[in-house]
Amino acid sequence: MFQVTSVLSAVFLHTGTNLHAFLRSLQSNRHTITFHSPLKRFQSINQCRLSDRMSRRLIRTYQLYSRTSGKHVQVLGNKKVNAMGDDGAVHAKLVVETDTFGSRIRIKGAKTGYYICMNKTGKLIGKRKGRGKDCIFTEIVLENNYTALQNAKYEGWYMAFTRKGRPRKASRTKQHQREAHFMKRQPKGHLLGDTQPFDVLPLPVVPFHPRRTKHTHHHRSGAH
Repeated sequence: MFQVTSVLSAVFLHTGTNLHAFLRSLQSNRHTITFHSPLKRFQSINQCRLSDRMSRRLIRTYQLYSRTSGKHVQVLGNKKVNAMGDDGAVHAKLVVETDTFGSRIRIKGAKTGYYICMNKTGKLIGKRKGRGKDCIFTEIVLENNYTALQNAKYEGWYMAFTRKGRPRKASRTKQHQREAHFMKRQPKGHLLGDTQPFDVLPLPVVPFHPRRTKHTHHHRSGAH
C-alpha cells in the first residue's frame, strides 16, 4: 500500500491534483478507476540516449591521435576530415563539447568551426551545425586505454581512418579494429602541469527569492 500511495503521490503532484481529496472521493463513492497514460510518464529513460539541454556543458580542447596513421584527426576548411595532422597542427586542434549526462560528445575543429558528422553511407563530413545525432559520438574507453567513437545515429558505426589517414567506411569498421582506436592528447605546447583542460559554458543565474511565511515575518518583527 505504501508503494502504491507513493506512486499516486508522484502522479498527482505532477498533474496538480490533491491526492487526499481524491482518496476521500473514492471511499465515499466507491468508484473503480483504471490508470492509463499518466503512469507512462514515469517510465525509466536511458539518459545516455537523450541530449542534455539543461545542465552545464563541459568544453574540452585536445587532439585525437589515430592509432593506425600515427597522425592526428583534423577538420579542414573544405569540410573534409582526415587523420593526417601533425602534432600541434592548426587544424588538428579540436573542441569537444559534452552532450549528455553520459559520455556522448560533439567534436569540431577549433580553426574551422565545422563539426565532425557521419552521413548515411558512413562517410565522415564537416558540418557548420552539429545539433543532429549524426554529429554526436559516444566515447567508449577500451581495455588497451584507447578510445573508440561510436556514432549516436548509426549505432555500431565508428569513426575510423586508414594507415594513410583517410576516413574508413564506418559500416566496415568494428570496435576492436585498430582503425577505430584513438588517444587523446593535449595540443602541442600545453604544459604537463596544467590541470585545467576544461571550460564550462555559463548558464544564466536565476535569482532566488525565499518565500515569506507568517513565522518568518514574526521572527523579523521580533528582531526589531
